[in-house]
Amino acid sequence: MAGVIGEPVQEATAAAPTEKGSDVGEIPQWRLMVRRFKQSKLAVGGGIVLLLMYIVAALAPFLASNDYDVLNSGAKNAAPSALTWDGGLAMCGVTQTLNEDTFEFVYQKDCTKTIPIHWFGKGHEYTLFGFIKTDRHLMTVDGDTKLYLWGADTQGRDIFARTVQGAQVSLTIGLLGVAISTVLATLIGTISGYFGGIVDNAIQRVMEIILSVPTLPLWATLAAVLPRDMPVERRYFFITLILSLVVWANTARQVRGKVLGYAHADYVNAARAAGSSHSRIIVTHMVPNAISHIVVVAALAIPATIIAETSLSFLGIGMLPPAVSWGVLLKDAQEIAVVTQYPWMLIPAIAVVIAVTCFQLLGDGVRDAVDPYG
Repeated sequence: MAGVIGEPVQEATAAAPTEKGSDVGEIPQWRLMVRRFKQSKLAVGGGIVLLLMYIVAALAPFLASNDYDVLNSGAKNAAPSALTWDGGLAMCGVTQTLNEDTFEFVYQKDCTKTIPIHWFGKGHEYTLFGFIKTDRHLMTVDGDTKLYLWGADTQGRDIFARTVQGAQVSLTIGLLGVAISTVLATLIGTISGYFGGIVDNAIQRVMEIILSVPTLPLWATLAAVLPRDMPVERRYFFITLILSLVVWANTARQVRGKVLGYAHADYVNAARAAGSSHSRIIVTHMVPNAISHIVVVAALAIPATIIAETSLSFLGIGMLPPAVSWGVLLKDAQEIAVVTQYPWMLIPAIAVVIAVTCFQLLGDGVRDAVDPYG
């Protein structure tokens, strides 16, 4: 029987059962991006190494047992200190003699005489994070003895202390430079793609002029204009500004290409019909839809900016002493004779290679993660 007359006929079909534990269609896109990013072990590893490098840069005066700018004529070109174990971590003694033929100091380690290393001992005073005054260091030694983990330069300054201190400039100038260029490129690229017509043509011609000039000579020309007696903080600001003003054009062109793809989409036309202003449409619809691509381009631009600062400082037109950056340190190692006799002078170059490689791996991982459905 179909049922009693007058009663509603119940639906014969039931809803299809959902698979238990299935989260298809329930995962937000940002979580899919995180999942996709975690699948790239190289990108995750690069991000972890970069995080450690920034932590080391922030804690530079605490990690270094010596002041990065103090000269020591008795330790010119000193080799890295030899470490040993003598009831605890200790440093081998060093005997210094003068080579009368070359008039250079020769250092011989003597591990029969050890110098104990103290953890969290007292040393020179410094200000951590700009407001914490302290004299505690991770490792210290007694007396006038100096611990040179990575050796000393031609003026007896600690290479390790100068490398971690230089990371504060080389690593942050890349982030700040790309941040400024990204904001500028996002604004100009979005305006160019959204309005089109004469506005787009004018902006594109300016971009073509900037992109037609070789990047490094343009950076060098702008940096060479700066006075050499400029204070360190002001020079840091202007070098960052110079790097960002050259990089923005390529990023802006890519942002324009993304905006052109949806400048006339239905939701944009609906926003115009609803009376939304151009600025509201750009901020609410244009920029959010291009943000994933902007993040990828910015991440891949950071290593180029770090290399640019290192190159300018190496050429003597970027950061200048008394400022310390990886490029400034590598300037002391530009002679073949210095490198062959004192290879520890090239340690800052290794730091540059590691940082740039990790940023590239991180950028590749982010690029793959922004398309989680790919």
